[in-house]
Amino acid sequence: MTGTPVHVRPLPPADRSLRTILRRRPFTHHNRLAAIVVLANLGFAVSGGWWGEENVVTALVVANVTLAVLVRQQLVINLLFRLATSVPVHWPLRVRWTLGKVYHFGGLHVGAASCATVWFLVLAVITTVHGAPVFLLALTWLIFAVLAAIIVLALPRLRARHHDLFERSHRFGGWTVLVLFGVQSAVSNPVFLWPLALVVASVALPWLRLRRVPVHIVSPSPHVALVSFDHGVTPFAGSSTAVSRNPLLEWHSFANVPAPGRSGFRLTISRAGDWTARFIADQPSHVWVKGIPTAGVGNIDQLFTRVVWVATGSGIGPCLPHLLAGTAPARLVWSTRDPRRTYGDELVDEILRVQPDAVVWDTATAGKPDLVALAHDACLRFDAEAVICISNKPTTWHVVEEMEARGIPAYGAIWDS
Repeated sequence: MTGTPVHVRPLPPADRSLRTILRRRPFTHHNRLAAIVVLANLGFAVSGGWWGEENVVTALVVANVTLAVLVRQQLVINLLFRLATSVPVHWPLRVRWTLGKVYHFGGLHVGAASCATVWFLVLAVITTVHGAPVFLLALTWLIFAVLAAIIVLALPRLRARHHDLFERSHRFGGWTVLVLFGVQSAVSNPVFLWPLALVVASVALPWLRLRRVPVHIVSPSPHVALVSFDHGVTPFAGSSTAVSRNPLLEWHSFANVPAPGRSGFRLTISRAGDWTARFIADQPSHVWVKGIPTAGVGNIDQLFTRVVWVATGSGIGPCLPHLLAGTAPARLVWSTRDPRRTYGDELVDEILRVQPDAVVWDTATAGKPDLVALAHDACLRFDAEAVICISNKPTTWHVVEEMEARGIPAYGAIWDS
């Protein structure tokens, strides 16, 4: 261990009151936003004034599709983060605590996409009842079938088990729906072509910036690849870049790490599946990138006077840009196996230069730590207002929920995309 306190203070009891329970799964802000969208649609549905009105139901489909697509657009995401993090740090902690959950915006996508599918089923039934021409009828039911398939393959268990299938169904199925829906609207409701054009433009925009760029790769160990880019783009701290070796099939996003003293940026890619294992082994000379650097969860550090970053393994990658840029006063707690052997002396020394008091826990010699206790102790010693955890899914949720059960705002990825 490097920089570890001699004595870690014992954890106080967790608050198990109703208020705390309502912060935990399944009552996350992501699910709350999805529920708000569903309730808004349900409220309109029970009003009863839409039955048999094909144009009204079509408008509801278009409204939900537009929300579902736009909230995932990179420019919109960056705007949401900019708005949420623009408040001063002297605002009440309770307000900033909630604004920090801005990265749960995916709940709007889930709620709107689900409602769009349900309303499209209603539209298909109305179209059938009204005796529409065979071509229009077949087209409508085909669109519903594709939407239903996308929804089913996005269910959490199926998505986790067959992520490549989920990603491709979303991409190609989504494109197919937009094309078919455009044809349907041109035939029956031309007025809806304008909002659909906005949706198409939103989807197409990142692809208009598709390019194949050279990279330089260094592997300090078989576990990690440090990938350097220098193609005229210098991303802001806390952003991510999507990269691919086959742009039509598979994309992976990684946090952008600035390259001190030179242009460009770096990505830290750790072995965590077939794609990353092949990438580290093959070390390609070029990769595909698209779109613009997009804000990630770490950007919410600007909302707090002091922050504790908790990382495990290659989770150090998303933390490093903020630590190097000093986007907020910070203290690092990093648990990893043999850090110098795994990530190389150069990267570890770079981290310790900006975080000389970091807690670096070597699991090879010290075993698995109690990250909640380490994070809580670091908060007390550093007088931090919040914790940001970058780790695997079980660890992230555990740290976030246990810290919030002790009254400390905590944040981490929610794997909603």
